Amino acid sequence: MSFTSSASEIYLTRVGEELVLNEGVNLATKFPPVKRVLVVGGGVTGLTTTWALLDAGYDVTVVSEKWASLSDRITSQIAGALWEWPPAVCGKHTNLISLDNSKRWCLTSYRALDKLMKTLPVEEHGVRMRAANFFFEQSLNDMPGQLEKMNEIEAEKEIQGFLHDPTLVTKHAVNQKAGVVDSYRHLAPVIDTDHYMTWLRYIVSKKGARLVTAKISGDLLAQEDKLLAKYNATAIINCTGLNAYETAADKTVLPLRGALIRVINDGKKFPKVTEALCVSHDDTHGADAEDIVFIVPRNDRTLILGGLVQPHVHTLDLTINSPEIVRMRERCNAFVPGLEKAELDPDPFVQGLRPFREANVRVEREQRLRPDGSISHIIHSYGQGGSGFTLSFGCAADVMGLLEELEAEIPYSSRNVVTHAHL
Repeated sequence: MSFTSSASEIYLTRVGEELVLNEGVNLATKFPPVKRVLVVGGGVTGLTTTWALLDAGYDVTVVSEKWASLSDRITSQIAGALWEWPPAVCGKHTNLISLDNSKRWCLTSYRALDKLMKTLPVEEHGVRMRAANFFFEQSLNDMPGQLEKMNEIEAEKEIQGFLHDPTLVTKHAVNQKAGVVDSYRHLAPVIDTDHYMTWLRYIVSKKGARLVTAKISGDLLAQEDKLLAKYNATAIINCTGLNAYETAADKTVLPLRGALIRVINDGKKFPKVTEALCVSHDDTHGADAEDIVFIVPRNDRTLILGGLVQPHVHTLDLTINSPEIVRMRERCNAFVPGLEKAELDPDPFVQGLRPFREANVRVEREQRLRPDGSISHIIHSYGQGGSGFTLSFGCAADVMGLLEELEAEIPYSSRNVVTHAHL
């Protein structure tokens, strides 16, 4: 995969709590960087944060055990990657503070992705704006939580193309066996994860990030001084996803196993699907009910079929013929006439572990003190679950704010600065 855009064509700036995508020359990087930051984790959260830090004038080293590739996909590549207003179809929230933060973060990402699509051609980054349709088994007037979510989406004028219309069910020829009676839609970014993650790595590399392939094991706090010295860093940004169970000693981190089927979406075997079709989990069916439908056109050729959420499952031993995957496919088949005839993609089945956290997304400074009693130089950004792309730019903006706060507290004599020998 080759790219023609220059990394200097676009840059990010933090304006208030916003991370804004700009076009043109970034004056903040006109001079050599004087501060270095270590980012641990090479997924969408880690690389988006890296991009923002580079454009703010930091020298950044990223350490990751694996990087995006087609031969061995990382978690970020397996994501459904449909932008969603939280809580997402395949997501969860357990407290109002986290939910409010996620709403703020997702709008930041919506604006940034929308600007990206308007600035660079889709062939560069793989992000497309598509209509996303959400269907419900009851009237939304009888579902207070979903009604509130829909009203919030309608109120956000930056979310384009909103329409509440129960007839969307028939307009999309949804099979009556699917049992849905109400629906709404809006425009949402859809990310081709293989394409975008490869492009994102290209962008941060062109902007000067050092990418180190290595695994950092254990609690980062216990080895903080060693890591800061090794990478000549001012701070450590922990974007290790599910591994934060270890790197942040956070026992509330858990996996939500998910899987996707990939089929060819060229209009030959069934009518080509150009819009996302989704059904959220209905709590009235019970916590373990399999009722999610997630049908998203990934690009001009690939349609992904999903809807599996299995908490606390650590193994990746599913196959396309596993009973829960067969049931997932049957739920999707009910939504698209002829979908059961779809030809499988050459790479037809992917599975992964979404990095969920019982206390929800964590974007905050390390609260524990270092062994000598001083403040830690670690900032955490993990637990985004299945919403990594939706929250990526918003979380990166908050990380930058926390880094500024941390730097104001670090005595100048103890700061690691980038010397010419390190450049």
